[in-house]
Formats: sequence, C-alpha cells, structure tokens
Amino acid sequence: MYTRRLIDTLGIRYPIIQGGMGNVSSGELCAAVSEAGGLGQIGAGTLPLDEVERRIVVAKQLTRNPFGVNLPVNIHPDPQGVIELIQTHDVPVVSLSAGNPSPWIPRLHRIGKTVMVTVASEKHAVKAAEAGADILVAEGVEAAGKNSPLEITTMVLVPLVARAVRVPVVAAGGIADANGLVAALALGASGVQMGTRLIATKEALVNLRYKEALLHATESDTLVLGRSIGRITRVLATPRSKELYEKEQCGMSLSEFEQALSEDSHVRGALEGLFEVGHVNAGQVAGAIKDIPTMQELFDRMIKASFDINQMISDGLADLNVMGG
Repeated sequence: MYTRRLIDTLGIRYPIIQGGMGNVSSGELCAAVSEAGGLGQIGAGTLPLDEVERRIVVAKQLTRNPFGVNLPVNIHPDPQGVIELIQTHDVPVVSLSAGNPSPWIPRLHRIGKTVMVTVASEKHAVKAAEAGADILVAEGVEAAGKNSPLEITTMVLVPLVARAVRVPVVAAGGIADANGLVAALALGASGVQMGTRLIATKEALVNLRYKEALLHATESDTLVLGRSIGRITRVLATPRSKELYEKEQCGMSLSEFEQALSEDSHVRGALEGLFEVGHVNAGQVAGAIKDIPTMQELFDRMIKASFDINQMISDGLADLNVMGG
C-alpha cells in the first residue's frame, strides 16, 4: 500500500479521485472535488476539443489545486489534440482508459505529466506498470458506464493488482463511503476512485431527476447492457434501459447498440432528465446513496468515519486475539 505516495504524487489531501464520467464531468464538478481535497477530473469522452478546453478553463478558474483529464484513447476522435490542450493549460495529471496506454505514456512523461491508467485485470496492470504508468486504477465491473468484458469484481481485482505491481493502486467500482474506502485500503489499494456517488452531490451539474433516481435506487437497480456484443455498459434500470435489455436478448447489432447508447442519449438522460429517450449510467453502489451533500461534506465525513471504522476493526481483532489466547 502506497497511500502517502499516492497523495504526494498527485498533490492532494485525501486519497479520493473522481472518475472520468464523460459528459457529466463538468469543470465545476472537477473543481469541487479538487477543492474538497481529492483529485477532480475532466472526462474528455468524445467531447469536441473546444468543449474539453472550456471545461479545463472553468476548472482552473475555480480551483488552484491539482486536477486531471481522463482520456479514453480508443474513444476520443483526437487523443493527440487532447494531449496538446493538457500541455497548453498545464494540467498536471492524465488518466488513460479504453485502449492500450503504452504508446501514450512516454509522450505524457516527456511533457511532465503524472499518468494514471485504468485496468481491469492483473495481466493488463502488469503491462501498464511496465510501460511506465505512475498510478493504476483497478476498476471492477460494479462500476457505472463502460466496463471490461472480463467482468472481474473490485473485491477480486484490487488485491491481485496490488500484489503484482509496485506503483500505487486505486480501487474503483462499488465505493461510496468510508466503508468502501477502508475496505479498499484493506485490499491493498492506496486510495479510491468514485463516480456514481459524486453525481449525487450538490455540485454535480446533472438533472435533478438523475440525482433523485440514485437516492431511490437499490443495489439491484442497475442493468448490464451490451454483454452479448462485448460492450459491457452498466446503466440505471429505467423503463427505456429495460426495454433495451429485452431487445438485446432477442438480438442486437453493434451499430444498433451504439446508436441506442450514444453520447446524445447520455446527454438527454443525465443532463436533461429525459429518461424516456436517454440513458443514465449508475454503479451498483447506487443502493448505498441516501443523501445529496456538498463535496466537502462527503469527503470530510468519509475520512472521519474511516478512523472510527479502523478503531472498530482494531477492537474486533483484539477480541479475536483474546479468544485465541
């Protein structure tokens, strides 16, 4: 475990990182995470370069703390253009996902960037570390949005990755509170990355209907779409997503799937609240979300409660020692 190394490398106060989250990762949300002590991120997704730049500029206006840009290398139409924006605006951290990071890591290191890489297996983690990744994000299939077809859970993935590499590992997927943070550290992670939980905060610029849906969701109110065509995507269970799920069972082509879960569909669902014609991503941890705090309130209570949980664990182990003795 390298929690201090993670914090020092990123220049943050708490070992908490915001997931990329594409369309919903506004400059305002990114800045709120960084101001609260974590590492905010702008998700480049498939956004046009001018929109990526606008969000970076907004984040820089709202915080002087470090933040990053998430670049899905096989999804964004101009990854080199995103890197040029990162260099122009002196963004210190870049996270790479959705593709082979090896060609990109040296380029980013040459311009002085800290590089995080999202991985979904021990094999991929080792390759990313060998390619020079500074930090690995081990993301389990519990997470919202696009996931690996390997479908390895966070509980299994994180200790495998943490034992296999000598760089800080960040746990992602199924984390929303202090219990998740302490569990991740116990598994060998140095910190956590959250996405769904950060949507249900006051600073998230998504439609209120989205936040309220997360408040009322249970742990079983998500669906995995795209399994039949190798495009694992976890979404909130809505009448439309259930309809898409049933349609997929009867056969759906890749083009039909991509049209149904397009970026426009995500915008309509997440930002406009039009669940009837758009979709919203959500991780299984939605069932643990019971309020909509400010980012600072969320992070402060996570850290405070973590100390209390650690004490309870210590007390429990002490009891076991007495019983064993």
